[in-house]
Amino acid sequence: MIFRSWSLGYRVPAIGVVGVVFALAWWLHQPYEMSGFSTATDWDDSSVITAEPVMQRLFVSSDLDDFVHSSSITALPGGDLLSVWFAGSREGAADVQIRAARFDAASTQWGDEQVLATREMTRAAVGKPIRKLGNPVIAFAPDDRLWLFYVSVSLGGWAGSAINVMVSEDQGFTWSKPRQLITSPFINISTLVRSAPVFHKDGSIGLPVYHEFLGKFPEYLYLDGNGRVVDKFRMADGTNSLQPTVVPLDDRRAIALLRYAGEKEGHVLATMTADAGQTWSEERFVDPLNPNSSLAAIRSHRDTLLVAQNNLADGRFRLTLDEASFNLSKWSLINTIDESTDAEGDPIPIKAYEPLIREKFLAASGPRRHVLLDEYMQLLEGRVCRAGMCNFDYEYPYLIRSDDGNFHMVYSWNNSFIKHVTFNRAWLEAQK
Repeated sequence: MIFRSWSLGYRVPAIGVVGVVFALAWWLHQPYEMSGFSTATDWDDSSVITAEPVMQRLFVSSDLDDFVHSSSITALPGGDLLSVWFAGSREGAADVQIRAARFDAASTQWGDEQVLATREMTRAAVGKPIRKLGNPVIAFAPDDRLWLFYVSVSLGGWAGSAINVMVSEDQGFTWSKPRQLITSPFINISTLVRSAPVFHKDGSIGLPVYHEFLGKFPEYLYLDGNGRVVDKFRMADGTNSLQPTVVPLDDRRAIALLRYAGEKEGHVLATMTADAGQTWSEERFVDPLNPNSSLAAIRSHRDTLLVAQNNLADGRFRLTLDEASFNLSKWSLINTIDESTDAEGDPIPIKAYEPLIREKFLAASGPRRHVLLDEYMQLLEGRVCRAGMCNFDYEYPYLIRSDDGNFHMVYSWNNSFIKHVTFNRAWLEAQK
């Protein structure tokens, strides 16, 4: 098991004043017993499935930005959904914004985009330079507060990241000003977020995070009910694991699946906790391939894991929904959510690509997005095509289950739109 410690997350030489301060910070840190995971739900999975199979696809985003990426989604009371992502001219650009759209349960359509955070407003709120934004994560807590976490960089690249937090008391119509989480006793850098938080019984929050400075490894931040960091726990000793997605099994046990970020061909990594996130087992490889790509997992109604991933040796041209046993020894394909028409994911000529992408667009646009088709088709070169050869790209899935028991996935669709896929228990059963 991994010994919990603030110091394990930062490999700082213990010399001079730095060493003294570091030792003092750890000496003053007092361990305590964490509250268990909150696993209460409104789902009645023991009920007989009588509904017809439902599987629907809709675009969430509506503006034709050059780049949209790293979406997340949460369910709101009454059946509405809220999704967030970052959008701009390219990843890491100064014009990137954190954006959101709301799904209206009555009309079953996604509304217009709105801007939740910009580089300028974040800089004004936290009082420090901000170069770029990324990776927003949104979650509705059991106490009816809506939490938004997102990454900002003040110095350097993503390795110099910090996490910002905003809170809404009215289901996302108004928000608090951003503030930064203090995750390090030093210069507070190199902490990123990507996956869904886990709520604990006492109202505290477990936030899976990861580092890309002096190694690549995950941690579990423990926040109090007001979103203040009170502890953190190293999840893996490796140097090639990122973006943990944590799935509670009961009030003490949870599984974390990890993105493999090594240089060789790799598989999904996994680790487990039996004490609500304080200690984690040694990370290990499990069956699915992972091409250094983000994945997502949740618990199904069949007491298995549902895993959305790019189960590929290389590339992100196929996105699948898979099922795994809790011990991760058995894996099976449920369905392919999106994929290239080329079995190997090789680029195809634009003349063959255009009718395919047009068909895929119309299948997911929804009535409000139909008007974007012609404009989008004019933007293929430079976005998904180079010198007349075009690619399909499906990545960064995010999975939740809403109070009505339905499942929801959002992901990046060809670097152009955020796509939403929803399905019910009956659809899952029909895949077997």
